[in-house]
Amino acid sequence: MSKEHGYTSLIHWTGNRGEGTKSYRSYDRTWEIRTPGKPPVSCSNDPLLGGNPALHNPEDLLLSSLASCHMLWYLHLASDAGIAVMGYEDAPEATGETEPSGAGRFLRAVLKPVITVPKGTDVATADAIHHEIHKVCFIARSVNFPVSFEATYVET
Repeated sequence: MSKEHGYTSLIHWTGNRGEGTKSYRSYDRTWEIRTPGKPPVSCSNDPLLGGNPALHNPEDLLLSSLASCHMLWYLHLASDAGIAVMGYEDAPEATGETEPSGAGRFLRAVLKPVITVPKGTDVATADAIHHEIHKVCFIARSVNFPVSFEATYVET
């Protein structure tokens, strides 16, 4: 039997320049994510839509969440399989589209982890773990676009 659990977050708009949303150009698309007990995360709209490129945007956060969830499950399943992961870094990429109406969506994402393992590790077994993650990863199971991976292994 499955068990439900909850998550909370507070999204606090910080973009009121004094006139609120009086006109489309009168406000900033900035906000903070405030999760209880954690430091705030300053965010902005996608730079393609006039956002601040120095701040995280929802698309950055979704891609980062997807890659982070994949990493955590990879580490867990590698440990279960007796594979010692010594380092893990990912530079995921996603492709999105914007329709003429302004509606947007992700089309696909590619995770590109570089995984450091001890010399002599069975890399085929290490690589097979990726195929199991989408059966269990909370975020990957929640998105409606294809997610693939292109892992690289460094033996030390």
